[in-house]
Amino acid sequence: MIRLQSDRKGGQAVHTEDKRKSSNVVWHEATVTRTRREAANGHRSVILWFTGLSGAGKSTLAHALEEQLHCMGMRTFVFDGDNVRHGLCSDLGFSPADREENIRRIGEMAKLFIQAGVIALTAFISPFRSDRDRVRALVPEGDFIEVYCRASLDDCEARDVKGLYAKARKGEIKDFTGISSPYEEPDAPELIVDTGSQPLDLCVEQVIRYLTDCGIIKAKL
Repeated sequence: MIRLQSDRKGGQAVHTEDKRKSSNVVWHEATVTRTRREAANGHRSVILWFTGLSGAGKSTLAHALEEQLHCMGMRTFVFDGDNVRHGLCSDLGFSPADREENIRRIGEMAKLFIQAGVIALTAFISPFRSDRDRVRALVPEGDFIEVYCRASLDDCEARDVKGLYAKARKGEIKDFTGISSPYEEPDAPELIVDTGSQPLDLCVEQVIRYLTDCGIIKAKL
C-alpha cells in the first residue's frame, strides 16, 4: 500500500510504502463472473498494452483501435498515459520509483477491467521491462498482449507537437524517456506495430487481425 503524507515545507505528497496487509481483508468472489460477462459481450476480455517512446503513436493507435472495436460492438476502454495523471496518478512524478508506481496502479485497474469483461487498451510509455512484466504477471497467460509501437527517436522528435523533446534536450525536463532516461524495448512482445512508418489504418488493421486470429474477437461478417 502507498500512503501519502504531506510535506510541510514544500506542500508536496511524499510516498511511503506500507507493505502490511490486514488479515481481515478477504477476496469476495462475484456471482456475475468474467466468463458470464464475456459471453454476454460476445468477445474475450484482455489487456492490450501499447508501449513505446513518447510520440510513437500509442494513444493515437489505441483510440483509433477503440473506435473500430466499438463500431464492431465490443466493450472497450482506453487508459491514456496523460489522462490518468489528472486523477488516479496525479500525485506521481516521473522518477523511476514514480513510474513504477504509475504502471502498478494502471496494471491493477486494467486487471479489474478484464474481470468486467472489457477489452482494456493502455497507452503508456512504460519504459522498463520489469514494470511491464510485473503487469503481465497479474493476469492469466494470454490476457496480457504487449503491443510495441515501434518508431525511431528521430521520427518521434519530428512529430512532437508539444515540444517535449526540445525541452528535454535543453535540460528543462528531467528523466525524459529517450533523452535522459532509457527506454527498454520489449524482448518478445505479442505484436510489433511500425507506427513510425506505417499508416494508422494499417496499424489498426494489424491489431484487429491479431485479435481475430487469436479468437479474442470474432471476424467481421
